[in-house]
Formats: sequence, C-alpha cells, structure tokens
Amino acid sequence: MEKKKLIEFRNIVKNFDGNFVLKGVNLDIYEKEFVTLLGPSGCGKTTLLRILGGFLDADEGSVMFDGEEISNKPPYERELNTVFQKYALFPHLSVFENIAFGLRIKKMSSDVIEQKVMKMLKLIGLEGYENKNVTHMSGGQQQRVAIARALVNEPKVLLLDEPLAALDLKLRKEMQYELKRIQQEVGITFIFVTHDQEEALTMSDKIVVMKGGEIQQVGTPEEIYNEPANSYVANFIGESNIIPGIMLEDYKVQFDDIVFDCVDFGFKKDEKVDVVIRPEDIDIVEVSQGKMTGEVLSVLFKGVHYEIMVETVPGTTVTVNMHVIRNTDVTSEDGKEKISANDFYVDIEDVAKLDDKEIIALSNAQAWNPETDELTSISKIEYELQEELGTYPVIFYAPGGTSIEKKIFVVNQRFVKNEKANEAVMAFNFFITVDEIKESKALDTDIKTWANAQGWKLSDENQSVDISVDYEFDPENINVGIYKVTFSTTGREFKIHTTDYSKEGEEVGLTFFPEDIHVMSKVVYE
Repeated sequence: MEKKKLIEFRNIVKNFDGNFVLKGVNLDIYEKEFVTLLGPSGCGKTTLLRILGGFLDADEGSVMFDGEEISNKPPYERELNTVFQKYALFPHLSVFENIAFGLRIKKMSSDVIEQKVMKMLKLIGLEGYENKNVTHMSGGQQQRVAIARALVNEPKVLLLDEPLAALDLKLRKEMQYELKRIQQEVGITFIFVTHDQEEALTMSDKIVVMKGGEIQQVGTPEEIYNEPANSYVANFIGESNIIPGIMLEDYKVQFDDIVFDCVDFGFKKDEKVDVVIRPEDIDIVEVSQGKMTGEVLSVLFKGVHYEIMVETVPGTTVTVNMHVIRNTDVTSEDGKEKISANDFYVDIEDVAKLDDKEIIALSNAQAWNPETDELTSISKIEYELQEELGTYPVIFYAPGGTSIEKKIFVVNQRFVKNEKANEAVMAFNFFITVDEIKESKALDTDIKTWANAQGWKLSDENQSVDISVDYEFDPENINVGIYKVTFSTTGREFKIHTTDYSKEGEEVGLTFFPEDIHVMSKVVYE
C-alpha cells in the first residue's frame, strides 16, 4: 500500500542577516514515518523544523500539510506539537496537570481529560506518577512528560528539537528505543532533529542529511550508511576510509594504482571519484592473501573490537635547509626605488625550461616605492645560464634602473623516490629574508615556491602529486639562521575494526569484497 504524502517543503529559503540558512530545500515526508533531520550546528535543520511549526516564516517557498498550504497559519492552528530540548514543563503543576494543560485550554470535560492523561501515563511508563512534582523527576522522566503533553492533543505530527541532548549517555540510549516504541504505538509522524548520527541510525525510518542549508542525501539508515551519496555523508554517518579514485569503466575502479572490481556503474569513463570503505568491511589477512598490503601503525582496544590503523602506501618526504638571511635591499640614489632578490638553486635538468617569470618567482625578486610601499614590476633580467653544474650571476632591474645581483646555483638535485607509492618528491635548499617570511600572506604556498618543491608520479612525470609543508619555526619571531623544512605527500592509512589482534609494526594483507567498495561522485563545496 502506497504511503500518503503528509508534508511537502517546496523551495524553502531562509536568510538571517545576509546568511542563507536554507537554500531552496525540497523534501517530502509521509504519514507514520519517523524522519530525522541530521547535520551539524548551523546546517538549517532546526530552522526547517521551526518553519514547519509556524515559529518562523520562510523568505521563499511553500509548506504543504495534508494537501493544504499552511505558511500563513499560526502555530496553534497547525495539527502538530513540538517537544523542545529544555522540555518547558510548568514547575508549579503536577505531572497530571502538565499533561492535561492543552486539553484544559480546549475546555474538555474532566472525565475525558482524565481518561486521556492516564492513557498517556501508561504509554510513557509513568503510571502512578500523576501527582508527582515535575521538578523532583529525573531528566528522562521529565522528557517523557513533555512527550506525553504533546501527544495527548493527538497531533498528526510530533516535532522533536534535539530532545535527548540534555540527558546523560546511558539514559539517552534508553530513550532512543523508547521514542521509537512510542512512535510506533501512537502511529503518527515524528520529525526529529539531531546532530547525533547514532540517534538517527537507531530510530529513523528516513534520514535527511543536511549541510550548509542544503540536503545532501535522503534515505533509510541502511541506504545512508551503506551507499553514501558523497564524502560529506560518508564522513558524517559512521566512520569511513575515503580514497580518491578513478572510475575506469562500469564495475572497475582504480585507487592507489590498483584496479578493483566493484558493484557501481553509470559513471563517465575515467571519471575522478571518491571511494569509501567502512572500517568493519576490511579484513586483515596474511600478506599473500591481501588485495593490498601494509604496516600496522597502531592498535587500540575499543571494548567490542580493535581499531587498527594500517599504512598501505607510505608518504614520501624530503627535508631541505631554509637559509634565513638579512635583508639585502638595494636603494636608488634618490631613495625613490628599492629592489630585492635572493640566491636560489635549480636542477640542471630544469635549466632549459627556465624563463624570466620563473626566475623572478624562485628568487622572490621585488621592486617597490619605499615612500608608498607600492610594488612595481621587475623591468629586466640579465643572466647567462648553461646546462652545466655551477654558479651563475643574475641581475634584476627595477623600472628606474636600480639593480641587484644574485646567484643561481645549478645543481644535480637528488629526489626521493617511493616505488610503493609510485611517486617522487624533490625540493631545494633556499634563501629567504626575515621580512619576506613575516610579510608572506600565504606562507606554506610561498615556501613551496621558494624551495621549488615538486611531486610527481613515477609512471607519468607529467602527473603531479600534491605535497604539504611542515616546519617548526614561528614565522612572527624568526631570526637569521638555518631552519629545516619538510615537504611530504600524503600516504594512505586504512582504519579497520576487527575482533582479531595484530601487532604494531607487523606487515599484513588487507582484503574486502566488491560490494564493500562504495563509489561516490566528487562534490566541491563552496
């Protein structure tokens, strides 16, 4: 039997002081569903709930309830009730009177009120508590009273805005099952807001994952967990190993230079994708039986399983010397022009490819007006480089003719080769001044440029590899001296949940089935 559509959000937009909290949300909710709006703080889930409840107006869009547009209806005319995080119980009223409050507003007869309240007390497991003062009750009991007060009015929908957040962990887990039981017994639609993935997976018929005012995925807990739509959902719901890959063709995906069978299809040929493999779907086996191999980095006992980190692809690292020198600015005779530059290293194989722009970048050559600090262009460069090892002078000129002479060191630069990772990394020692470091607006990027740091695939030198930079000096308090700077590629580590123990440092094999590989389209977030 087809379920009846109860609530329809159509193109809901909400803007607070220029910040779009909801960006055209569309969502259908059906009768008797337990729906969870899941996402981090600020994703728009509570705002959407409040718009449905009538506590906020949408800037654009419409809300349909049981086939009727309700955007202009006040909250008290909507067939729904809300349970808030802080319960909002009346401290001067007993449990009975708190639950009966809405019925008395409707001027129901005393015998009907008593019948309905006692039925609710039985439903929430608080029979015999009708005369108790709510301020003397535990958090879980108070929450049940708040739920009963909302349900006694027989709404078609119950809205729950993070009602478990104030409870301790044990009670929160108990109430997850209790809420689901109550929803199934009363047979109405529950819409639950939370940032807790476990709550969503435990209670929901349908989960709506939100981020930045937009819906990322809608599905059952099994669909959301086993087939996440993108890396955001995969990371937010459960723990994941997410690896960049290439969908070679239907049912064939490549990552870490290995081709694997999978169950996914419908992607473009050679499309760049993200691959997710859940920690519990990976088995540790003998090296000879593994689809990939690696070294055990760490083992943590988590109670019901071990959490084991295995490095399958080691990162590639190279460390160079950063020579921090004093400023060597040259000032024109009239004091209206300054120019600076630094010595630098270049690999002999790159000499033929050097042009003026690269030389300016590698030497960090700059010209400026000292009165205004306004930069001017480097007007001319003079140099005679040869494809031979040695030291070669280079002269930089500012527009007014002021010049500075520096050195280019042509070297046979070694690089670090990583056969297992199919990559290599190279970087050069370099010279830089204290001021240039302090004035840098993007220091990591600048350091890569100054060191001419490069990473590439051994199988294809034209395919670059991303590198990161690491250093221990404080850029704001740096002095003249020599400092170590390390450039690294990101290795591959897999998180594995298993009941089998492995030793740190042990070489192991990893295996998984094609259905354990979940291929997702890459998503770029603003």
